[in-house]
Amino acid sequence: MEEIIRQLLLKIGENPEREGLLRTPQRVEKTWEFLTQGYEQSLDQVVNGALFEVDDRDMIIVKDIEIYSLCEHHLLPFFGKIHIGYIPNGKVLGVSKLARIADLFSRRLQIQERLTHQIAESLMKVLEPNGVGVVMEAKHLCMMMRGVEKQNSNMVTSSMEGSFRESAKTREEFLRLISRDGR
Repeated sequence: MEEIIRQLLLKIGENPEREGLLRTPQRVEKTWEFLTQGYEQSLDQVVNGALFEVDDRDMIIVKDIEIYSLCEHHLLPFFGKIHIGYIPNGKVLGVSKLARIADLFSRRLQIQERLTHQIAESLMKVLEPNGVGVVMEAKHLCMMMRGVEKQNSNMVTSSMEGSFRESAKTREEFLRLISRDGR
């Protein structure tokens, strides 16, 4: 990868031997390893057995989980917040695992639509809950820095599974609770 970055620097007209760029190929390689570490992890590794039995069947929500990902079309970042809710069916997941699952899939080349769905689908698989709702709000640098150059645009995606899809009342409760004012 270092040689590819060195060639990229040459291609754009830079001098990879310039003092400020001497270690750039190594730094970029380490950065890409971090930003794409989701390819090296599995859902089972991330969950790591953190499932706990419960009798409770009330909605559980974690809001404002920060995510950072890379657009697979332009290799530019998109970032924002994801809100995850589910209704348990005998088991719950350690709360930090929700954020870790979001990171697992966001640390891959992505599109927001797929990322949102992968998180919901994974929770359905791991928890077998009554339902799952995932809403993501993100800003895309591919829209902000190039192309249409719209700095204030926000993309919102959702994935509803089980009772969140089947019951308007459940879906409305989730959407109300994740809204900024919670009303």
